[in-house]
Amino acid sequence: MMNIAIIGSSGYIAKFLIDRLEKEPYVQKILKIDQNVQADVHLNLQEYEKFNYEILNDIDYVIFTAAISSPDKCAIDFEFCWNINVIGTKYFIYKAIKKNCNVLFFSSDAVFGDIPGQIYNEESETKAKTPYGCMKKAVEDEFKIVSCFKAIRLSYVASAKDRFISYCLSCIKSGKIADIYHPFYRNVIVVSDVVNTVVWFIQHWDEYKPFVLNVAGRELVSRIRIADELNRHLGGKLNYIISTPEDNFYKNRPKITQMESLYMKQYNILEDNTFTEKIKRELVDLNL
Repeated sequence: MMNIAIIGSSGYIAKFLIDRLEKEPYVQKILKIDQNVQADVHLNLQEYEKFNYEILNDIDYVIFTAAISSPDKCAIDFEFCWNINVIGTKYFIYKAIKKNCNVLFFSSDAVFGDIPGQIYNEESETKAKTPYGCMKKAVEDEFKIVSCFKAIRLSYVASAKDRFISYCLSCIKSGKIADIYHPFYRNVIVVSDVVNTVVWFIQHWDEYKPFVLNVAGRELVSRIRIADELNRHLGGKLNYIISTPEDNFYKNRPKITQMESLYMKQYNILEDNTFTEKIKRELVDLNL
């Protein structure tokens, strides 16, 4: 039996993760830590020194999902976001490690640079250019030689509740035409893949030797592809136009980030499905 703490428990991915872990027979306790009033324990990463770290004494795994993840917010309010995403985060992780917790940190493909034609893997040098990417890289670099710290780098995480698909669904419901930015490509994964990856780490922590895993789909997927898959599922209900965003849009997010994993197949972590198969799984209960 094990005890797990979820940092950022009210977040988009964390909610899916909690739903899954509550069903796992080997999980004795899930401690929800967040600013949200529904959390078991309140945490403000701006006031990290005030947190009672003694509550981590019986925690086996800390899943650190909390962050300000908006690339634009991180650029516009850099100091505020750095204090939360780096200073407060590192302090919390240090304390958790001292309590002998294994820490799984949610990182991002944003830690890589923007080299045309480059396909990044776990051994690629991280040359983050955007403020958000620099923040994730700073945490990775701080702990990458610590045995009880591991990181998963996420590409865009799709689900029926992600921001882009939610926007498309709202357009369908309101009868509006969706405006889809292009080009914008990522090795999109789905939220169930992220959840399955976290569960795998909990069950095989010592087996996985590298400090980081790239969690990415095998296909480079555009927003147009996502919209077309949504239309395939919903019988063509989404009407959209394609537009090229202003250059400022790409200032804090590359047009293309292509990421692959050297280890996903080697460790048999996830099934190697197509994006069509993956997104179909996420949309199965969606009806409009």
